[in-house]
Amino acid sequence: MKTGTERLYYQDSHMREFEARVVFCEWEEKKQCYGVELNRTAFFPEGGGQHADVGMLGGVPVEDVKEKGERVIHYLKQPLDVGALVEGKLDFAVRFSAMQQHSGEHIVSGLVHRHFAYDNVGFHLGREIVTMDFNGPLTEDMVRQVEYEVNEAVAANIEIIVTLPTQEELATLDYRSKKELEGQVRIVTIPGVDVCACCAPHVSRTGEIGLIKIVDAIRYKGGTRVTLACGFRALQDYRVKESNVREISHLLSAKPDEVAGAVRRLQDETQRWKDKLMRMQSAYLERKLEEIPEEAGNVLLFEPEMDKNAARKFVDAGKGKCAGICGIFLGDEENGYQYTLGSHNRDLKALLTDFHHAFPGRGGGKPEMVQGTVQGRKDLAEEIRSWFEQ
Repeated sequence: MKTGTERLYYQDSHMREFEARVVFCEWEEKKQCYGVELNRTAFFPEGGGQHADVGMLGGVPVEDVKEKGERVIHYLKQPLDVGALVEGKLDFAVRFSAMQQHSGEHIVSGLVHRHFAYDNVGFHLGREIVTMDFNGPLTEDMVRQVEYEVNEAVAANIEIIVTLPTQEELATLDYRSKKELEGQVRIVTIPGVDVCACCAPHVSRTGEIGLIKIVDAIRYKGGTRVTLACGFRALQDYRVKESNVREISHLLSAKPDEVAGAVRRLQDETQRWKDKLMRMQSAYLERKLEEIPEEAGNVLLFEPEMDKNAARKFVDAGKGKCAGICGIFLGDEENGYQYTLGSHNRDLKALLTDFHHAFPGRGGGKPEMVQGTVQGRKDLAEEIRSWFEQ
């Protein structure tokens, strides 16, 4: 496919260096870069959910590459002379990673479409992750089936074929496409696996992709969002997870294949301690309630830590035992407090405006009970007590 600029990447995805002539160079204020057009290029422009190639052009780093109509614009921080013959160098590690991911995505999408008749309706190939959105649900068993078969396709080392069919030939093809296409259509075929319209660079054979790992599959807009890692990205993903499992294994004194069970036991133990702590806090607050004298006006309790539900219960019960306001403040003077205030005879919502004028923070609730925060400062607890006494 050639439209205006001769795009070499359609002919040779593995190209690393090329020569081209500068036909246009102009400063673009919006991009804060010089926009450079060449008579031909091997740089893939951002589009179709995939990031642009990076590299050097005339010894200057290429910041971005975009299509404008039938033009391919390279964005550089320094200008190049119009008419000059310049050398382009792709960062091939970045290019090859993108090819691995994109070819892997075609295999996954093709097999999902073949087995379950779902379409890939969304695709993003970033520099870290690849996501695909399918318009139907995928169960864990379905995902495992697809993952196994895509790696079978990798092991088969199938040649990936790129063609530019005529309109007559295109009419006879059964191929995938996310949108209606006009003009010349480029078809990427993985025999026995997938036929798809695509303008991006791909590996020559499926064996170059390496491992294809479906990292995640979640429900998304009535369908499924699949996260993918291929080749060296899959290796990196495995290394990170292996390192994490090894560290967890050491911390829990459990074998790597037993860490999940060890974590569950730790969760159970943690929950038991939380329940015990809740009972102790409840008993402590019950004693505090019993200590409230009958003639009490305001009752204010300051605690560094307390379960919020237990604190709320204390205020709810305490506002019925005092003539004024019952409140609990959780935190410390340096970092501030989270408060709950209750009263059976005062409109606390109306009180908050004056309260936060004296003590910066925010809060809200109902007339009989409010909650909020107060910013920290020196002698804060004593100032709050004095304010309520007044």
